[in-house]
Amino acid sequence: MEKQNRKTAIKISPEEEKELLSLIRAHNTPRKMALRANIILSAAQGEANVAIAREFHTSRPTVILWQKRFIEKGFGGLKDIPKPPRASRLKEEKVKQIIAATLTKPENATQWSTRTLAEKMGVSHMTVQRIWSKANLQPHRVESFKYSSDPKLVAKVTDVVGLYLHPPEKALVLSVDEKSQIQALDRTQPLLPMRPGQIERHTHDYKRHGTTCLFAALNVTEGSVIGKCQPRHRHQEFLKFLRLVEQQTPKDKEIHMILDNYSTHKHADVKEWFHKHPRYHLHFTPTSASWMNQVETWFSILTRRQIRRGAFKSVKDLVEAIEKYIVAHNQSPRPFAWTKSAEHILAKAIKCKDVSVTGH
Repeated sequence: MEKQNRKTAIKISPEEEKELLSLIRAHNTPRKMALRANIILSAAQGEANVAIAREFHTSRPTVILWQKRFIEKGFGGLKDIPKPPRASRLKEEKVKQIIAATLTKPENATQWSTRTLAEKMGVSHMTVQRIWSKANLQPHRVESFKYSSDPKLVAKVTDVVGLYLHPPEKALVLSVDEKSQIQALDRTQPLLPMRPGQIERHTHDYKRHGTTCLFAALNVTEGSVIGKCQPRHRHQEFLKFLRLVEQQTPKDKEIHMILDNYSTHKHADVKEWFHKHPRYHLHFTPTSASWMNQVETWFSILTRRQIRRGAFKSVKDLVEAIEKYIVAHNQSPRPFAWTKSAEHILAKAIKCKDVSVTGH
């Protein structure tokens, strides 16, 4: 009887031994299955249960369990028995209360955390986390928005999107804007370059060497850019830029220019200039919707690739870096693909406004 407790009688066939060895040696065998196969193989070779447990860093009851399962069901006994889904201990009413509380503001914070709400509701923070996950609630996240109150919203959206999706033949469509207050920042100490095992590093503090303003016109159909940096952001500088655009565009083509509603674009002198150049047709984006101007996307790419991680000892260095990027960009320009229809944009704007007004 004592011998029986120390060692379970188990016999395997050559085919079973081969299959056990295959499980042990396979790279994709789960660790727990490899452990069970090792237990059966060692037991079949006559090793005592205590020795098997010690060799594979497990317990003697575990060794006995899997031998018994193998004797009763063969290889099927080595698989996990599916556990029935655990019945929810939380009543549906409590779940509704937690969701309702999540949608309200706590008294001493801007949003709930799992732990603060768990404390208030008398449940564990993991319970709150599971409920949030199932209800797709994310109190820790926030996104910004702003809907346009432009009375001509529909007409302007339709007009601008029409130019993107169906640009007029034998004409240029230029997306025009200014990126103002671009700072020439230099780190207080030299950059430490990237090397194997080490990312690029720079100091958190910097020196300011002044700013510049980039005026740019993106050719919507080709992707090329006309750009010029100027020290200030006034209608005088905008007029200089318009003269540059006039010089660098074919004189026999009409120009449809997309602009935002910044006052510089509507100054009396600017209006006079456009009056003297009738081939220019202006299309204004709706108020609070400058994102519809495609050159804004190009500005973000310029910032990410050339400005944000740059170190500039002067405004001159910054301007040279921007001009260098424009030249490189224009060597192989690619237009942006506009995908949203006017109907989609307007439907989303109306929905956003309705939710904001009703609070639901």
